[in-house]
Amino acid sequence: MIGQVMLLVVGFVVLIKGADVFVDGASSVARNFKISKMLIGLTIVSFGTSAPEFAVSVKSLLSGNGDIVLGNVIGSNILNILLILGIASLVHSLHVKNATVKRELPITLLITAIFAALLSDHLFDPKLNNMFTRGDGIVLLLSFSIFVYYLIAMMRNKTAEITEEDNKSYLPLFKAVLYTIVGILAIIIGSNLVVDSASNLATILGVSQKIIGLTIVALGTSLPELVTSVVATKKGEYDIAIGNVVGSNIFNIGVVIGLPVALLGGISHVTFDIIDLFVMLSATILLFIFSFNDRKITKREGIILLLIFVIYYTHIIMGSIK
Repeated sequence: MIGQVMLLVVGFVVLIKGADVFVDGASSVARNFKISKMLIGLTIVSFGTSAPEFAVSVKSLLSGNGDIVLGNVIGSNILNILLILGIASLVHSLHVKNATVKRELPITLLITAIFAALLSDHLFDPKLNNMFTRGDGIVLLLSFSIFVYYLIAMMRNKTAEITEEDNKSYLPLFKAVLYTIVGILAIIIGSNLVVDSASNLATILGVSQKIIGLTIVALGTSLPELVTSVVATKKGEYDIAIGNVVGSNIFNIGVVIGLPVALLGGISHVTFDIIDLFVMLSATILLFIFSFNDRKITKREGIILLLIFVIYYTHIIMGSIK
């Protein structure tokens, strides 16, 4: 028990330092290549910080723990918006670019809605049990291709303007790439330590797979996004903070759940309640509404997100108590 707690603390330390190095490296890569920081946030940062979720999904599917796979993705996507952007906006109001509101957020909302619909067989036909098939995984991969197409278009057409202040602060290319790689490795190692130790502690306490997936595993695998977004916000890198969450949510649905299920087979029995899917979809809609209103997520809106997070997880925890 004490050993697991110590591993948990070590994991947090490695994770936080890794995120700090990673943000510096990723933003400097963007400046060196004159690439939009939003593009870096949507790709390198979001895909790198989603690596723990992908590893957990593959391991869980191979071991037949389908509820952990789905809980990991659903819980992570809820946490990314409600908790991560909620906390980040308390550090500083998050400015959202017009292109993000018009393109990236609608893509996120579309893919999230498709995912929720695929998990709601019983709603469309009461005679059916909710399941997640290989065909559903392929649908998610095809949906993810819309996002990939958009990223390719961004890479062809969009470059970033470099200010004199940027020139003074960014790292040389080799050092920036090295920081990015070392940061990713530290994030993955730190999050794995946190997830493994936290999951072991939860198992000792006798918690169900669904609750482990929605809470301990989802929180553990979302720690890279949490730390990275908060650090990025402190550094004034709002595009990286928001791009990290938006890209991670799309990546979680399209690749973290879509790819393993398409390759390894479906999940025959889905035990998640409609409230879980409703909160995931509602959080995404709220993110779009808040961003659309004044092109920023204010501290007041961050508090609203955090309140919803507290209410939802209070419901989850209380529901797990028999």
